[in-house]
Parts: sequence; structure tokens; C-alpha cells
Amino acid sequence: MNCRHCHFLLEHVFLDLGFAPPSNAYLTSDDLQRPEITYPLKLYVCDQCWLVQTEDYARADELFRADYAYFSSTSTTWLEHAARYAKEIAGRLGLGRESLVIEVASNDGYLLKNFVAADIPCLGIEPTACTAIAAEALGVPVIREFFGEALGRRLTAEGRQADLIAGNNVYAHVPDINDFTLGLKAALKSGGTITLEFPHLMRLLEHAQFDTVYHEHFSYLSLYTVSRIFSENGLRVFDVEELSTHGGSLRVFGCHADDPREVTGSVSRLLAEEERRGMRELAIYKQFQNRADRIKDDLVEFLIEQKRAGRRVVAYGAAAKGNTLLNYGGVRSDLLPYVCDAAVSKQGKYMPGSHLPIIPPAALKEQRPDYVLILPWNIADEVVRQHGYVRDWGGTFLVAVPALTDLN
Repeated sequence: MNCRHCHFLLEHVFLDLGFAPPSNAYLTSDDLQRPEITYPLKLYVCDQCWLVQTEDYARADELFRADYAYFSSTSTTWLEHAARYAKEIAGRLGLGRESLVIEVASNDGYLLKNFVAADIPCLGIEPTACTAIAAEALGVPVIREFFGEALGRRLTAEGRQADLIAGNNVYAHVPDINDFTLGLKAALKSGGTITLEFPHLMRLLEHAQFDTVYHEHFSYLSLYTVSRIFSENGLRVFDVEELSTHGGSLRVFGCHADDPREVTGSVSRLLAEEERRGMRELAIYKQFQNRADRIKDDLVEFLIEQKRAGRRVVAYGAAAKGNTLLNYGGVRSDLLPYVCDAAVSKQGKYMPGSHLPIIPPAALKEQRPDYVLILPWNIADEVVRQHGYVRDWGGTFLVAVPALTDLN
């Protein structure tokens, strides 16, 4: 396999998690009677451009189906983050009724509804039908397609170039990252701005966030690699912000290569930090497998110990990262009987691979477990705030990454 960006031969394995089904391929009761498709889940690192990437097996249309179950609006923390961004970026760029905001992977309208409310014209690009329908119900116009250069050129031909193109947690999800970037360039107005948010590879390495690896994440990105991809496709990163979302993310600001805006000091400082941490050397990547294995082993050992002691452990949050963790650990319902989740779209279904039933959070009060393992550790504070009553009967909240930790 060659690198998705620079096309050099990939020779260095970063992480091998065996075989797993797509992490958002939630199952119905009927699905449990059928064979389940799994794919190798292996990452390579390119020693030329330092793009970390999945081995090619699953196609995008197999991963992002019409019934894709991830709805961004489930998390109140994420909704607040989106609302703050919309207000700040509209002020920073002077967006108004004559502007156009395009969001790629607009999901259920969680972000663009803020621009609708501010009377700023917007357009969502979203290939999954169930989330697109939810966005349209909020007044967000949606094109139901995958984004790339062809769609970017078509939008330009239709006179719909954007003053702002936003992409939150989509850049890592595209199989052809060069085509996607060329689409950004094609759809961007002269003087326009691109903002992309994505988990920062530096934080994944720092905190051993191996559970953020799944087939839907084709790429794992550093500022260095994104700057390089932009540059080779006619764009330029001129600013960057570090965010706390998803365990540590970046928001990069991009423009056309010939845009007069100067590059901020934040860009050079973070590039230097990445280099200082060894992110352009192989050693840091070669050490990662052992760290992931230690986290997995510690969790499985804990679950077995609690089972033998007669204590009940349940999980909260049917998140993709939870599926990676549970499937790599071989965890099944004998160790975790179910997963609670607030998303109605997931309730009544089953986790891919582990086949754990997904039930409403009300089960916590009914069954009073000894431990609640929060699988989406990035929203652990939110979960503890909402379900702090677990502590009333002596229950304990836990996370497994970057280490098994008692949150009480």
C-alpha cells in the first residue's frame, strides 16, 4: 500500500488491532442472526509526510451508510462548542446576509442551525440520509453527497463559492484526502476562509488514545502533515488553535495559497512543538503498540476481577471509540452486560462486534451498578454531571484511557 497523500510505499506499522467491524455499524436484533463482516484494523505511518493512516480495506460507502447512527446533537457539550464557534467566526470574518457558509459533513445540523438563526446563508454537505433529514428539519439546506473536487467545482459553476467552509471531524474521515482538499480549494471564494477541526495526532500519542482508531478514521493528523497537504493542493494554513474537544483537537484556518494574510506565530510554535516531541521520527510510533496493549490488558483484568467478586460493571456511551476498545479486548456481555446511551437512534440496537445491548440511561437507576465505565472519555465530565446520582448508592465512574481511572 502507498501513502494516501504522497504515494510513497508504506513500510512501518503504527498499530495493529486485529479484526473489527466498522465502529458505527450498530446492529438490530435481526442482524444478530446473520454473519458480521469484519475488516483488519491496522495503521501505518508514512516516513515521508508523516501521515498516519489505516490500511485499505473498507470503502467509505460501506462505513457511512444511510442509517449511520452518529448524531452530533446528542452531546450538549458539543452543541455548546458549535454555538461558540459560529458566533466567534461570524464576528471574526464579518459574515452576514451576503455571505455563504458551507459545512462539509454537516450531520444533523448541529452547527449550521446557528447560522440559520443568525440569518447567514448556509449549505450543508452530508451523505448520510438520516442525519441530513434531521438537518433539513432545522431549516438547513443539504446536498446529500460525498464531498470532493468534482462537487467543489460544481458548486463554483453554480455560483455557490463559500466565504467560509467549515469541516468538523471530517478531514480524518475521507479516504482520498487530496481530492477532498482540492474540493475545498475549488469551493472557496477568493479571500475566503477554511476551518477544519480534527483530533491532534500529538495528543493521541501523548495520551495513548488508541481507541480513537477505527475504520471510519482513514487519517490521523498532525499540523505538519495538514500544512503539507494544504500546500501541495494550492492552499495554506495561516492560523491554528488547540482545542480540548475529543481529547485534544486542532482547528486550522486555511486560505488560498496567494491570500495576503500572514501566518500567525501559533503555527510556527506548534510545528516546533511537534518536532520537539519526535513526531518526524519513527521511534515514537514504534512504541505505541505496547502502550495500547497495556491499557487493554488492564481493563480486561479489572472486568474479570469484578465478575469474580460479584460486583456489577456496566458501560455508558455507545461511542465508536468504545467499540474499538471492547472489540480489541474481546469484551462480551459476560463482563459488561449492556451499554447505556442517550441517543434514541442507538437504543434498542447492539454494539458491533461485542453485541452488547444498548439501552436508555434510566437503567442505571433501576439496576444500581457498582461501576459505570464511561467509554467516550472525552465527555466524561458531562456524563458524571448528568448521572452523578450513581454515587448515591456507592457507585463509581471509571474511564479506561489513558489508564484505568476512578473518577470519584
